[in-house]
Amino acid sequence: MSSSSSPVPDPERVSELSENLTRIRSRVQDLSRDKPRTLVAVSKYKPASDVLACHQNENGQLDFGENYVQELVEKAAQLPLEIRWHFIGTLQSNKAKTLAAIPNLHTIQTLTSIKAATALNKALPTTRTFPLNILIQVNTSGELSKSGLPPLSSSEDNTQDEELTKLASFIIKKCPKLRLQGLMTIGALEQSMDHEHENKDFERLSQTKEELESWLRSSESDVGKDSWGSDGRLLLSMGMSSDYEEALEAGSDIVRVGTGIFGSRRMK
Repeated sequence: MSSSSSPVPDPERVSELSENLTRIRSRVQDLSRDKPRTLVAVSKYKPASDVLACHQNENGQLDFGENYVQELVEKAAQLPLEIRWHFIGTLQSNKAKTLAAIPNLHTIQTLTSIKAATALNKALPTTRTFPLNILIQVNTSGELSKSGLPPLSSSEDNTQDEELTKLASFIIKKCPKLRLQGLMTIGALEQSMDHEHENKDFERLSQTKEELESWLRSSESDVGKDSWGSDGRLLLSMGMSSDYEEALEAGSDIVRVGTGIFGSRRMK
């Protein structure tokens, strides 16, 4: 625990959070079919005491996600180092140094540029004993309001020239302090609310992952097979409170659940 004053969870709030977390975890486990999945509890706008309550839960929630750099910095300073922080907000390269200084920053899920990758790799301290996990954000819906690189096309002829493969190759070859773990997307709202049909954004990310894996394994990509992914495959992060069940059904390895655990948020 940091030297900053420790938050104290309210007993009633602890009970509420424990019930919500247990319910979500149970559903994730039911849909996992013996495949390892990661539940990231998104604590945006919620107090550090809520995070601590979930971390001190019977099974000890470890993975938490934050959208804003300053909020993550403040919470990380107050909470146990065992927590694995995931940054899931828009990543600006000028914030790389601030993020890199967080000792238990576990994953950046929203990388979209070589500039930001370079800044992160440069800023990470030499004392850090493990690489920073990286997910490249893909804009599967094509909405201008969302960040992310375009998904890969189905044409093999121009795969190596696309932004996504260029960034993936750069991370692997030029950023030894980073490890490319997979891809992340925030799908269109109408897709996440439509539970009657398959989510096209999830399908698109899964297809992109398969194409990128194939490209990385090919001799043309010139990267070592042990220098990316987990157990020889890239991970998928897709699905939030409204659609995490569909995301798990579609093969997501990571789901990001905020409201389902912490309740509705008051916007700042």
